[in-house]
Amino acid sequence: MKSLNKPFVAFIILLVATLNANAQQTLPVNLETVLRLAGANNLTIKEYQLKYQQALADQSKAKEWWLPNIYAGATTHYLNGAAMNTDGKIFTDVKQNNLWTGLGIATEIDFGKGIYQSLATKQKTKAANFFSIAEKNKEVLNAIETYFDLQTEQLKYGFLLSLVNQSDTLSQQIKIQVDAGLRYQSEYLLAQSNFNHLKISMLQAKMEWQKKSALLANLLNLDNNVSLISADSALIPLPLSIQPIDTNGFEKRPEYSALNAELRSFQLSRKMINQGLLLPKLRVGFDNGAFGAYSSALYNTNQLNASLLWIIPIGRLTYKGDLKQWNSKIALQQNKVEQFKNQYQQETSTATAESQTANDQMTIAKEAFQLTAEALKQSIERQKLGTVKPFEVFQAQEFYLQAEIDYLKAVSEYNKAQYALKVAFGEAL
Repeated sequence: MKSLNKPFVAFIILLVATLNANAQQTLPVNLETVLRLAGANNLTIKEYQLKYQQALADQSKAKEWWLPNIYAGATTHYLNGAAMNTDGKIFTDVKQNNLWTGLGIATEIDFGKGIYQSLATKQKTKAANFFSIAEKNKEVLNAIETYFDLQTEQLKYGFLLSLVNQSDTLSQQIKIQVDAGLRYQSEYLLAQSNFNHLKISMLQAKMEWQKKSALLANLLNLDNNVSLISADSALIPLPLSIQPIDTNGFEKRPEYSALNAELRSFQLSRKMINQGLLLPKLRVGFDNGAFGAYSSALYNTNQLNASLLWIIPIGRLTYKGDLKQWNSKIALQQNKVEQFKNQYQQETSTATAESQTANDQMTIAKEAFQLTAEALKQSIERQKLGTVKPFEVFQAQEFYLQAEIDYLKAVSEYNKAQYALKVAFGEAL
């Protein structure tokens, strides 16, 4: 539909000149640029990527559960007064002082907590990664849809600019005919009214374009003073390659993988208070250094302390509060998984229906545009010959404009639905 692109060059020239006059920086973008910048600059995407990095840090910390601590330095003790001997006798006027300096190592390993907590943290990291992928798809899709909206308003502005110029020419022709006594004054007034109406519509389209530009700039994390224009010369249908849906298609969605990773994390955490009770806690401490009184010789001394204990909390055997808490969290997470399955069905069904409907609308709108374009052309030719009433030309312009807008919207909705289908079916953008 080549006639759809006629006003584009004039529109771009006028647009750039207008924006330069306002000292506002312009940035031409196309769909490829939007896809690249949305994935790289979007702050919401960055937030989820940072959350994933935080989850990796938590996982690294969880791996430290079995590692001991090493210490080195000196300790001292001083006592003046009474002291109890090992057999329970109290001695008075006692003075004690000692000094120790050396190197030691100590560790406390809770096998039940450490093992399952480390495994649970690993699943949390997987969940954070999948949520990051899902959020990226969501934000990139949002940027794509905004870009198509921007392109629609931009081309609509161009169409209206062309009609404004055409209406102005028509109005001048009628003015000449009125001055020659061939037309009524009222016909010229109607022509001027139609001319003003089209200018108002053009300004409204420009305002909508500016809104979409600001929204897209925000999504792409660009300078607020940047005004975006579409570098694509036409809005055309983009039939994308989309994998067919299957029975368990929801399993391809990163959200589903994230929710299941969180569920496994909760299940592993619950094992800390089930299987974890069967595993002991180990404490080991060893040090070696010089020990003695302040004013006496220091003697080399080393000691080893160790314990292996099974700790059974009575509350776990009675009220079972910890177990009930984790069971509740697991039940809620399982419900979230089932809710997402329903959400998946709704999203895929909606996107499929929107794509099919938009495709049907494109066919009808294209035919309507071709018919109204020819009708407008013939009306303008008849106007030159003086064989048509001005209001008939105005009506032809109105039908032509509406057909153009209908076609643009249908193509835009079709393209947006195609990308929504890709995301709904679990494909990455």
